[in-house]
Amino acid sequence: MNTTVLQPVYRHRGSLLLINPDHPLSDEPSQHELYPIPPKQNRVFLERQTSVMLTKLLSEIGADGRILPVSGFRTLQEQQQLYAHALHEHGRAFTEQFVAKPHCSEHQSGLAVDLARDQPEIDPLCPEFPTYGICGLFRKRAAAFGFIERYPRGKESVTKIGYEPWHFRYVGFPHSVLIQRNGLCLEEYLTQLKQYPAHGKHLQFMTQ
Repeated sequence: MNTTVLQPVYRHRGSLLLINPDHPLSDEPSQHELYPIPPKQNRVFLERQTSVMLTKLLSEIGADGRILPVSGFRTLQEQQQLYAHALHEHGRAFTEQFVAKPHCSEHQSGLAVDLARDQPEIDPLCPEFPTYGICGLFRKRAAAFGFIERYPRGKESVTKIGYEPWHFRYVGFPHSVLIQRNGLCLEEYLTQLKQYPAHGKHLQFMTQ
């Protein structure tokens, strides 16, 4: 039997990486691992596969110029500045509901993106991303490209983050479909995956 040794650098990588107050991020991607997403002048970067799949999704639904990436990868310093600014401008209650603490933000992994419907004024913290129109079409196709709405309504007690309809996370296919199909958040899905160890019953995915 072959044995695979997982190097320490890869233990906190991968599209199913859980990042929250109980599981802070210990490492973040280097600059050469990040890729821009359109429009490139926005200077929004994501982890390579996340960038590729989001670009394909936006292109398929004809969202170029209609859906804008507001925030992608953030460095630790940028997350610290954002958190401090939110505390100063909006207070602790708002900040703890909508802004992750440094080391606990998915944005530091490059796997998460905040999206907004294109309009003259866009709130950088809570951008408008409705459930209808081009944004609704994005939601319908997101799971097929590996994306989930990371902080859905009704899961606040599990995710420890308020409802954020603009925040999408790349988890990869078919995990995204299974999460959406079963009405789960990422924390709940990862708990269920523990029922399927490498040498036990396998999780099966059937297309519909």
